[in-house]
Amino acid sequence: MNPTFANLGYLRLAVATPALRVADVAFNVDEILRVLEALREEDVQFAVFPELCLTGYSCGDLFYQDLLLEAGVAALPRLAEKSGELGMAMVVGLPVRHQGALYNCAAFLAEGRVLGLVPKTFLPNTNEFYEERWFASARESRATEVRLGDVPVPFGTDLLFRWRQRPDCLVGIEICEDLWAVQPPSLAQALAGATVLVNCSASPEILGKQAYRRALVQSQAARCLAAYAYASAGPGESSTDLVYSGHGLIAENGQVLAESERFCFEARWAISDVDLLRLSQERLRNNSFSAQAAPGAWRLIDFSCADRPLARLRREIPERPFVPSGEEERSERCGEIFALQTTALAKRLRHTGSRQVVIGISGGLDSTLALLVTVGAFDKLGLERKGIHALTLPGFGTTTRTRGNAEQLADLLGVSLRVISIDAAVLQHFADIGHDGLTHDITFENAQARERTQILMDVANQVGGLVIGTGDLSELALGWCTYNADHMSMYGVNAGVPKTLVRYLVEWCAHARFSGAVSEVLEDICATPVSPELLPPDANGDIRQKTEEQVGPYLLHDFFLFQAVRMQFPPRRILFLAEQVFAGQFSRSELLKWLRNFYRRFFSQQFKRSCLPDGPKIGSLALSPRGDWRMPSDASAALWLAELEGLE
Repeated sequence: MNPTFANLGYLRLAVATPALRVADVAFNVDEILRVLEALREEDVQFAVFPELCLTGYSCGDLFYQDLLLEAGVAALPRLAEKSGELGMAMVVGLPVRHQGALYNCAAFLAEGRVLGLVPKTFLPNTNEFYEERWFASARESRATEVRLGDVPVPFGTDLLFRWRQRPDCLVGIEICEDLWAVQPPSLAQALAGATVLVNCSASPEILGKQAYRRALVQSQAARCLAAYAYASAGPGESSTDLVYSGHGLIAENGQVLAESERFCFEARWAISDVDLLRLSQERLRNNSFSAQAAPGAWRLIDFSCADRPLARLRREIPERPFVPSGEEERSERCGEIFALQTTALAKRLRHTGSRQVVIGISGGLDSTLALLVTVGAFDKLGLERKGIHALTLPGFGTTTRTRGNAEQLADLLGVSLRVISIDAAVLQHFADIGHDGLTHDITFENAQARERTQILMDVANQVGGLVIGTGDLSELALGWCTYNADHMSMYGVNAGVPKTLVRYLVEWCAHARFSGAVSEVLEDICATPVSPELLPPDANGDIRQKTEEQVGPYLLHDFFLFQAVRMQFPPRRILFLAEQVFAGQFSRSELLKWLRNFYRRFFSQQFKRSCLPDGPKIGSLALSPRGDWRMPSDASAALWLAELEGLE
């Protein structure tokens, strides 16, 4: 199946503010048509224009003039015809007279026709606003249709517009002040199924209003689990007493995707691809949303717009979805995560009355983070750091670099350090079970991991403490841990932290929490390849067994984990996104290879996640069987792997 907007679950949406002359309908229509032509070159499927953009919002008592009202309505067929020609749906604002009253309306145009008119409900009539002077509220009308010429057109606030090619794209419309109301119409529209909420606005600027408006749009998109498209009038409106900026916003579930430049007399617009599949999944997961019924009855009006091939997305897809891209935000996030981890462990220590803990340190990223968290928890509780028993357990694959870093870090942090070699014990175990000790198979590797865990558990009994787990979220997703070995602990402080974030956390600790020699050791640990060190080093004494060469790059696996589990996307969507994000880094065949490996391991290794020790949830994704993720250990991956086979 060739990727198109509809079959991938996207809608390319634009909010536009054209150049405008107050009361010059012909000029305004020409400018809208000019913008539509430009948007067609960008493959836009749906465009939203400002409130009363055919006449201008600031016409004042000119709204009493028949000539102006008739010109606005007469312009609709020309715009509708253009919508059909371009294969684009659009919403424009105009005044519409019906049964002796004038309504501030948004017209939905598609397929060469006017498909519906939605009147404004809440009319501001304070301070600089006088809308009740000219307009009637939608609540004052009982009409269900109006005639534009000889054509009856659906009319009312009960209209929702459904994209034929993608029925989960349901459009609801409100107008300017409607959003500022205590109960905006968009709330009911969302509960009725609308995933794309549209606001045609004419919001004048005053100091501070831009940020407030942005926050309001973000909040409504989040509350409604929807996309929200906001198009506001520009500086072509009258400046007799007010200034209009042309602020356009596209938000999705609380995140601003695109924002237009303000204060431009020339046309400006913002474009983004709205993720309909994501919105549907978010609603499916949110039982508070589904538990609410939409008030009233709704009329659904189907529309079509061109479903074109989708080559490049017009929205940001982070390659590290668990890691903020901005340095300041990332630093703030790391501080928050560290506080979550240390507080969680401190609570467990307070509950158990433990003043002693045992932790295995290897000189790798995960055990280093766990040690730093443990130190933070002890400091929070005012406990002596000597109660932290750090054990380094060198075996057949331990390198001088990692052992040296582990021991030096323990010494610098002032924790208790014990060095216990596992070589003799593992060799005795090999003799007991009849293993030659030379074959580097899974038994050779796992015997070392289990011996280390046995020592940690026994030392914990000796000192009357808890074993602190070091494994991270990415390892749990892939099952890259030895069952009943590093898989097990008495509290797993890293269970909610993905691998791509662990490195940033250790780096943050190196600069924000520590300095001097400690920072130098932490920086070298961050530069060390990820490895379980269960196979002997190479001839130079360097790490031979590199995790990412066996299971695949954690950069990819964390991306797959987020898209597959947090977003609940199918394999075809994940592959498409990966090709967008990792173009130039990985070929399609490489992405398919590691995505297949992710699904195989994720399904086959669920049995390890089904009996995880306790550990704190950190982000929006966790794999605890008691919390976020409940999956049978014997579920089949066949359906997902079959879809991947079809993508070869």
